[in-house]
Amino acid sequence: MTPPIVQRLRDAAAALSTERVSMQTMAQAHGPAAHGTLLLLMAAPCLLPVPGVGTVLGMGIAALAIAMWRGNAASCLPRRVAELELSHHWAQRVLGMLASAYAVAGRYARARLSHRALVDRGSWMALVVGLMAVVIVLPIPFGNMLPALALMMIGIGLVFHDGLAVILGFATAALAVFVTAGLLLVVWTWGSDWISRMVSM
Repeated sequence: MTPPIVQRLRDAAAALSTERVSMQTMAQAHGPAAHGTLLLLMAAPCLLPVPGVGTVLGMGIAALAIAMWRGNAASCLPRRVAELELSHHWAQRVLGMLASAYAVAGRYARARLSHRALVDRGSWMALVVGLMAVVIVLPIPFGNMLPALALMMIGIGLVFHDGLAVILGFATAALAVFVTAGLLLVVWTWGSDWISRMVSM
C-alpha cells in the first residue's frame, strides 16, 4: 500500500512557487518530525550535487545523532538547517526523491525485527548516524552518496519499524566507511609521493 505521504510530497513539489525554498518549508510539507523522518529529510539532499549542502546538513545530522545518543525526542530541524535554502529545481528533486523513497518503502517495508528499529539512549544507531554525518562533511567528490543512502535506509526503518531496513542501512554505512577510508588512503599516498618528489628536487 502506498503511504498517503507520497501524494502529499508530490503535491507539495508541484505547488512550489518561489525561486528559493527553505528546508523548513520542505519539513512542513513532509509532516510531523521524528528521528526517522528528520533523517530522511536531511539525507535526501545529500544525494544531489549541490555545493555546500553536505556540510550544513552533515552538521544537522550530527546534532540529530547527539539527540539520539542522549535519548531525546527530535522535534524540529536545527536552526541552521531549517534556514538552508535550495533552488526551486533542487527542492522539487528532494521532495520527489522523498516521495519515491516512501513509495518503495510502502511496498516492501513492514514491522519486523522491530527491536532493531528502536532508538535507545546511548545506542549504536546514534553512533552510526554520527559517523555518517562525519563522512558527509568530508570534502570528497561524490562521497555523500553511500552515507546518505545508509541514513535513508535507517530513517525508513525507524518510520516503518522495520529492523531489516535498519540492518541494511548499517551494512551500507559499513561500506561507506570502507570506501571513504580507501579514498583517503589513496589521497594520502599520492600526497606523500608528491611531497617526496618536491623535496627531492
